Amino acid sequence: MPMTHYMELLAVNQPWNLILFMAIPVILAETVAITELFILFSRQFHGPVRLINRTASIIGGVYFIGVFVHLLQNAVIPLTQSGEWRGPADVIAVGAYLLGVVPLVGLALLDLGITGRGLSDEQKLKQHAFWVAVFLVVAHVAMIFGMLDPSLLQAGAAAMPEHGGMHGH
Repeated sequence: MPMTHYMELLAVNQPWNLILFMAIPVILAETVAITELFILFSRQFHGPVRLINRTASIIGGVYFIGVFVHLLQNAVIPLTQSGEWRGPADVIAVGAYLLGVVPLVGLALLDLGITGRGLSDEQKLKQHAFWVAVFLVVAHVAMIFGMLDPSLLQAGAAAMPEHGGMHGH
């Protein structure tokens, strides 16, 4: 079965691409999300959990800027120039993955004090939670479209098979 460039990126150069492009960003983002829930429910705006949250947020944002630049230069621009995209699912998967840079940098800027100056702890928490939610949405869109057979969304693609799936008909 053909795969999107997103899945191909994760599948080649094992285990390094999986670690660099999936494990590190996801572990950092999940650390932010989990600690965010603790902070939301406990209202402990300071302390060790907030420090972990802030640190993962800043590292995640800075790290993903590097991922974004690397993939833009080495994948997106060459694929676009050569016309080698594998259809809409491919573009959506890679685009959504790269769009993760927006919320991750938003979190980092907030935690570095570059944005959100003058906001109360409560307002910062709301903004932080918003960026976490945006990241989760774009990351899941990338994963869902990345796992599709890229030919499924192409114009004139063959109809879906009648049988298949997990039941093995």
